[in-house]
Amino acid sequence: MNLQTTREIYEAFGVGDVPAILSKLSEDVDWEYASTSDEVPWLRRRYGRDGAAAFFQSLTAIEIHSFSPKALLDGGDVVVVLVDIEFTVKATGKRVVEEDEVHIWRFNSVGKVSRFRHCADTQQHALAYRG
Repeated sequence: MNLQTTREIYEAFGVGDVPAILSKLSEDVDWEYASTSDEVPWLRRRYGRDGAAAFFQSLTAIEIHSFSPKALLDGGDVVVVLVDIEFTVKATGKRVVEEDEVHIWRFNSVGKVSRFRHCADTQQHALAYRG
């Protein structure tokens, strides 16, 4: 069930359907739960569906060239996804290329995402954001 929900989240992301994604999150979702930096807007820790919505809004700062979830690993209440992504920060023109960026989706007992984080090359993201 959680693996299917994760697939549906990526399908919705692919067509820009943020409301569909938000509907799969718990009301008190902890978004980007391990982040320790507030510098890069799309890597900031946020809380609740409004916080997750703010994450998706922050993506307007980048132009995504490719986004490919290529392996979904089912661990029951945890789904781990390996993603290849390439994007440019619009304000700086700097490009980020990530192979095997890790997305961790944690689900609660009713099948809603309760926690999410990217395991990304935060230094690369920060350098591109700073220009």
